[in-house]
Amino acid sequence: MKKISILWTDDEIDLLKPHILFLEAKGYEVETASNGEDAIELIKKQHFDIIFLDENMPGRCGLDILKEIKSIYPGIPVVMITKSEEETIMEAAIGSQISDFLIKPVNPNQILLSIKKNIEEKELITKKTTADYQAEFNRIGMSINNANTHENWIEVYRKLVFWETELEKSNDNMLDEILRQQKTEANSAFTKFIKKNYCTWFDKSNNEAPLLSHNIFRKKVFPLLDQQIKVVFLLIDNLRYDQWKIIQPNIAEYYNIDEEEIYFSILPTATQYARNTIFAGLMPTEINQIFPDIWLNDEDDGLKNEHEQALLARQLTRFNYNFPFNYEKIIQTKDGKKLIDNLSSILNNKLAVFVFNFVDMLSHARTDSKMIRELAANESAYRSLTLSWFQHSSLLELFKIVAKQNIKIILTTDHGMVRVQNPLKVIGERTTTTNLRYKQGRNLNYNPKEVFEITDPQKAHLPKTNVSSTYIFATNNDFFAYPNNYNYYVNYYKDTYQHGGVSMEEMLLPLITLSPRHT
Repeated sequence: MKKISILWTDDEIDLLKPHILFLEAKGYEVETASNGEDAIELIKKQHFDIIFLDENMPGRCGLDILKEIKSIYPGIPVVMITKSEEETIMEAAIGSQISDFLIKPVNPNQILLSIKKNIEEKELITKKTTADYQAEFNRIGMSINNANTHENWIEVYRKLVFWETELEKSNDNMLDEILRQQKTEANSAFTKFIKKNYCTWFDKSNNEAPLLSHNIFRKKVFPLLDQQIKVVFLLIDNLRYDQWKIIQPNIAEYYNIDEEEIYFSILPTATQYARNTIFAGLMPTEINQIFPDIWLNDEDDGLKNEHEQALLARQLTRFNYNFPFNYEKIIQTKDGKKLIDNLSSILNNKLAVFVFNFVDMLSHARTDSKMIRELAANESAYRSLTLSWFQHSSLLELFKIVAKQNIKIILTTDHGMVRVQNPLKVIGERTTTTNLRYKQGRNLNYNPKEVFEITDPQKAHLPKTNVSSTYIFATNNDFFAYPNNYNYYVNYYKDTYQHGGVSMEEMLLPLITLSPRHT
């Protein structure tokens, strides 16, 4: 293994001999220079991993040398060492992108810590993360085996997402694969839990049911309105819990988290069902029965989510909230700009509802675009794209503006998504739904052991379009493919993000209540 190479520049370098011997005893290679010009010549001739630079030397000062070093090797870590504690010098050094700032006299352990922080941090993080996950692995496995309540599964999923985001900071690809296998094991057990319990959650006498899509407004929004608190309800279509955790630090500058919950999406985990259910406050069967002018079945022509505002208006009226509210759907950049321009007048109302569609559009674009698929080649890259969008989006601008007022934000989503890998053959009539993660129709031909089937849709409060209607749901990372043109279909859709079925990623969703930090 190559030794770490250090350049230490100081006009009193002879006095630092004990420090240099200490570092060499620790296994580091140390070159020295007594002035900035000699340091520049050394940097041009050989590679160094880190540079220690005295700020106050005869001739050119350390800050001038720092600028030249950065012009030659912009990414090299430079640690500025100075006798002065003047704030202006610190600010100038920090503005020149130093990696650390030490005040003389320095002791050997300070130097050692700075090296580890700037050079060995990635390796140290990898070692610690690896050790911590290995210690946690068996505990997570036991939690998966023992999970028999919705609270248990929420906790399991939180842990898996935590380790997924922690391990991506390290360089241990082997652990990534182990975690993927553990996640697959968890989703298989989660499927058994859903098969056993899902339809029982709609029994009004069942006090063990989790929070589901149709109760979000009644449980989370209406109590705030009753306290005369203004609310912005923000729905980011297709946002998984891991994506929320990635954007959370950007929001933390402006908001405190009052409550971070995970709720369960209804099935199918698709916009037509899950989002309409949120805004209606009713399950799909009840929407179909009470508002037949609004609900469209899978085989009906027309957009399935164009009546969200009307459904919300009727839910508010049903619960005696008779006041104006705003509803805005943001699909394109111009929609976001228009929203920001009009936000001050919109926020005069007690309730404003915004739907941002970017994340859902990104998942579809990854299916259709080779370039996007390469940019989001894995889960880590997909999260990174989500974060990049958020940091440059009108949504972040919205957060900044709303934070200046005494308005709470409830942030959530309608469903998540899962990266599919394993095709399952299914045969259906022409009217069978085309979604890759669920099918609804009659005379469906499939292997019942491979799916979650609901042969009596009424038990799951799902519309029944004919007497023999059946719903089947793909689980884990499976997806449905027709025998006709099978190979083309599989090659096109394998390794794409889909939703509609049963997995932790699709069903266990963030529900976050936020308060402005600076009001």
